[in-house]
Amino acid sequence: MEQMPHILVVDDDREIRDLLARFLEKHRIRVSAARDAKEARRAWLNGHYQLVVLDLMLPGESGLDLARWMRTQSDIPIVMLTAMGEETDRIIGLELGADDYVPKPFNPRELLARIRAVLRRAGEPASSRTEPGSRSFRFAGWTLEPARRRLLNPDEVEVPLTGGEYDLLLALLERPNRVLTRDMLLDLLRGRQAGPFDRAIDVAISRLRRKLEDDGRNAQLIKTVRGGGYVLAATVERA
Repeated sequence: MEQMPHILVVDDDREIRDLLARFLEKHRIRVSAARDAKEARRAWLNGHYQLVVLDLMLPGESGLDLARWMRTQSDIPIVMLTAMGEETDRIIGLELGADDYVPKPFNPRELLARIRAVLRRAGEPASSRTEPGSRSFRFAGWTLEPARRRLLNPDEVEVPLTGGEYDLLLALLERPNRVLTRDMLLDLLRGRQAGPFDRAIDVAISRLRRKLEDDGRNAQLIKTVRGGGYVLAATVERA
């Protein structure tokens, strides 16, 4: 029997915690809940989780601070809950490495769909998303190994990637020297279209450039196409 994924829900609203626990458990997702960062840290130490649903507006220590701490502990996927219109917090959360966000008020079914998508991306064998027999991508001295979901720099030192960073890099490597709009990238990564002020892809690109040591002001590897999107400007070899 397939094991139920175990997620941690961190939200100071008891009604939301209870609602999500009931709803997600009906859909075969085990839920532990915490009302603030202090409880979340205790739960973190006492459990093993596949994903965290994190409200950024917490009493005391903020959700952003908690997300920052979690990122020092693990690359566990994080889905943020953000107040409607709080674009700044959402961008900061994405910069910290969150994998997705859902604005409040939200439809539980939408959140369930996002959770499933993030869990699927985190758990699926990456080699299944590449051409048969394609074991690695080599570009500009770097190597991405889908079978191991790892990135090696030109000195063959592993550079850690979050699930979202890995998916973005793979999407670019599968379409080298091709302009990909923000909408196309969001659709490839999340199965949804971008809103008019959605900067999620811009933030993710910036984060990935830092990992690839590709200076954002004069990026040569992932180039910005004005009014268009982004392009991976490199020869990609599959081995």
